[in-house]
Amino acid sequence: MRLDKFLADCGTGTRSEVKKLIRSGAVRVIGLDKISPDTKIDEKSAEVYLNGEPIGYKKYVYLMLNKPENCLSATQDRYKTVVTDFVPSEFKHFDVFPIGRLDIDTVGLCILTNDGGLAHRLLSPARHIPKTYLAEVDGALSDEDVKAFESGMDLGDFITKPSRLEIISAAENKSLSKVTIFEGKFHQIKRMFKSRGREVTHLKRIAMNRLLLDGNLSEGEIRELTTDELELLTYDTE
Repeated sequence: MRLDKFLADCGTGTRSEVKKLIRSGAVRVIGLDKISPDTKIDEKSAEVYLNGEPIGYKKYVYLMLNKPENCLSATQDRYKTVVTDFVPSEFKHFDVFPIGRLDIDTVGLCILTNDGGLAHRLLSPARHIPKTYLAEVDGALSDEDVKAFESGMDLGDFITKPSRLEIISAAENKSLSKVTIFEGKFHQIKRMFKSRGREVTHLKRIAMNRLLLDGNLSEGEIRELTTDELELLTYDTE
């Protein structure tokens, strides 16, 4: 890879800006006495320094956002807040996008990345990647609802795959439950509950595959995934 492309991909500036940095002597590559913008390096092993600070190359980035309400799972919108508005400046050059979509009023785990291959694998209907939500609904849920979710539900335009409904608490006016689905149709969880005569009053995604939402991450906060978290997210997707 050309040195100027390496530095631009690392977010240190535009191609023209990093060329100036290289020519100014601000960039050093261990083992090379003379460098220029078109110097070829191995991006995986080269030791590159900018103003004395090491620069590590990343092809892909993976971010966890605790998505707030009234936020679109999109990269841009003229009128509404979108998930990419929360991306820190040091990751802006990666041009990340959300993996899948959460409704505007659904909160919780949202993964943003520039890795299109991983996004495709996680969203592929053939892989049945689990997604888990906390769902608050009106009225009291029962064992009959649990059985209905397990059996698959005919929603008219499609029949859902068997899913899991765990009742956490049930009262006459409100129930809290955990729902795990293995597909992601439009408004699917809301439609499933509606078919059982219940309205969802609050919905929060808490897990995708084996990756759990960081409980210390407030709504609107975002951070990079750790290596271990990425393994949990990508489990059984290869």
